[in-house]
Amino acid sequence: MIAQGIRTTGISGSGLANWVAGHLESFVRAWRWQVSFRRTLEELNRLSDRDLADLGIVRADLVRVAREAADRAV
Repeated sequence: MIAQGIRTTGISGSGLANWVAGHLESFVRAWRWQVSFRRTLEELNRLSDRDLADLGIVRADLVRVAREAADRAV
């Protein structure tokens, strides 16, 4: 029955299509955030304590810094 509703109303203008598009957009945004967060955290973890100190970062702040970077990237 749902498939018939989609066929008769069309994808554009369909409440279901808008719902799916909204959720898909949210999923993609969350996925991009997660990828950015992981990559940033991995890169920061590769740095030595000395390199981090040169950047003004302590190892305890890596998760926070990666979160902030992911927030800006998405």
